[in-house]
Amino acid sequence: MTLDRTAWRHGIQNALEETDFFSLGTKYRGKVRDNYSAPDGRRFICVTDRVSAFDRVLGTLPFKGQVLNRLAHFWFQRTAHIAPNHLLEVPDPNVMICEECVPLPVEFIVRGYMTGVTQTSLWTHYQRGAREFCGHRLPDGLREHQRLEAPILTPSTKAVGGQHDVSISREALLATGTISAADFDAAAAYSMALFQTGQQLCADRGLLLVDTKYEFGKNAQGEVVLIDEIHTPDSSRFWYAESYQERFEGGLDPRSLDKEYLRRWLDDVGYKGEGDAPLLTEEVRIEASKRYVETCECIEGELFQPNMEPPLPRMRRALGE
Repeated sequence: MTLDRTAWRHGIQNALEETDFFSLGTKYRGKVRDNYSAPDGRRFICVTDRVSAFDRVLGTLPFKGQVLNRLAHFWFQRTAHIAPNHLLEVPDPNVMICEECVPLPVEFIVRGYMTGVTQTSLWTHYQRGAREFCGHRLPDGLREHQRLEAPILTPSTKAVGGQHDVSISREALLATGTISAADFDAAAAYSMALFQTGQQLCADRGLLLVDTKYEFGKNAQGEVVLIDEIHTPDSSRFWYAESYQERFEGGLDPRSLDKEYLRRWLDDVGYKGEGDAPLLTEEVRIEASKRYVETCECIEGELFQPNMEPPLPRMRRALGE
């Protein structure tokens, strides 16, 4: 990582919080991405610097959008032979042009470790005494951050209107008619295969892919395809492999390279997603962003050099908007 304090502050001052490219198509604003659906069947995804935790948008992190877009591009390219995805091209550091798909109403979360601080995390439920989670029976005696015997799929509903996601089993989803068995099983198979590949590549780079979230949609041909993002610090948890065992045995939190730093900071100041969120300080914003950048560098094996131009004019040029 070669960025100095001046670069980080420049990134804060030029953080991409919102886009207004309405000539591209109908806008849908997600927590992090501004999506524009064009009449020709393309979706323009503008990855902002917004950061969310506990299902709330909390502010912006410098260069975060560029990191997310770059890593998603990296993984989409390297996993296309495992699961088809919606990517068409990447014309700008913060923009991805994709095939328009109809999202499946379920998030596919794969977990490899007993960890997490959110209300939907595996450790939170286990600590409260739950021994069944999304249809998986969990043995007694597991410890925080312990590796599971095998990764498990723990689906979740997609929160709307500021509500929280709800973890749910395959059987419950099918019983409510939320998703068809065929669509669920196709996405589930892709999820487990993608997670295995992600863990293997991360292990080669000295990282543990702890857990992750996948989103799927159906394209114009009715095929289930991977959408949104894959294996980024927003959707995934990463730990340093080298120090994991020693820290686990010592009862210490693993050294992480993901959004968990921000979640734990929020937890330490008493915020769990309810009420007004605390203001992110400059130090917290920079420290959180450093973890995003370092994750990108570890996975890709090269230095991250952000584009320092003001993002909106640069994006308009790239999009011809």
